[in-house]
Amino acid sequence: MNMPENDKENLAMVTCTGPVNIAVIKYWGKRDEDLILPINSSLSVTLHQDQLKTTTTIACSRNLQQDRIWLNGKEEDISNPRLQSCLQEMYTLAQLFGVEREQLSAVARQGSGSACRSLYGGFVQWKLGERSDGKDSLAEQVESESHWPELRVLVLVVSVSAEQKSVGSTFGMHTSVETSQLLKYRADVVVPSRMEEMIRVIRERDFPAFGELTMKDSNQFHAICLDTYPPIFYLNHISHRIISLVHRYNQYYGETRVSASNTIKYSEI
Repeated sequence: MNMPENDKENLAMVTCTGPVNIAVIKYWGKRDEDLILPINSSLSVTLHQDQLKTTTTIACSRNLQQDRIWLNGKEEDISNPRLQSCLQEMYTLAQLFGVEREQLSAVARQGSGSACRSLYGGFVQWKLGERSDGKDSLAEQVESESHWPELRVLVLVVSVSAEQKSVGSTFGMHTSVETSQLLKYRADVVVPSRMEEMIRVIRERDFPAFGELTMKDSNQFHAICLDTYPPIFYLNHISHRIISLVHRYNQYYGETRVSASNTIKYSEI
C-alpha cells in the first residue's frame, strides 16, 4: 500500500491471527446458504498457532480512496459477494470496535462456516441451532487446549498437483443437499448421537474410541460425496494408501493408536 507519509500518520491498522481447525465430526451441507447455517452440528480440534495459522491485517483511513483486499499476496475483486459479507463483519474489524465473542462466532460463520470453530482453542463444537435467523448456530468450546496434552496431530499434504480440487466446497455441499439420500439420514440420525459420543470420549481422553469415531465419520463424509449425483471424488490414490497404512498399523498393535481424518482443503465454506 503506497501512501504519502503524512497520510500514514492517520492510518489505523490492526493485525490478528486465526488458528486452523480439523473436523472430527464433519460439516457438510447448509440449510440456509445466505446465513451459512449447517444441516448438522460438527466438532473439531483447533491446532496450535505455533504450527498453523492465518494472519490478517486491516488498515483504515479517511484518506484512502477505495476498498481493496489481498489474499495470499494476490489482489482480489472487492465486489465479490462473499468478500463483501466478510468485510462487513470481519473479525479484525470486531477487534477495533469491541464485539463480544458470541457475536464473533456468528460473524466468522457467515464468512466461512467452519471458521467459527477456530475462535476457541482445544475441542470445539459448532451447534446446529434451531432458529431461522441463525443466532443460536454458534461455536462452543467442549474442552480447552490443555485438556488432552498427549494428543498429536500430523498434517499430511497428499495433493499430487497445485491445482484446486475439481469440485469446490460450496457447490459440492449444494449438490449433496439436492441429490444425496444418505445426507439427510446422516444429519437426522447419525450425527446427533455421534456428537454426544464424541464429546464423551474426548472428556474421557479415550483415544481408541476417539480415533474410531473420527475415521467412521470421515468415511461417511466421503460416502455422502459418492452418493451425490454427479459423484464427488475428494480422495486420491495417496489418500487411500495412507488410510490402508493406518488400519494395518492399528491391526498390528491390536488397538487404535493412529487415526486418519481425510480433509479436502481447508477451509470449508
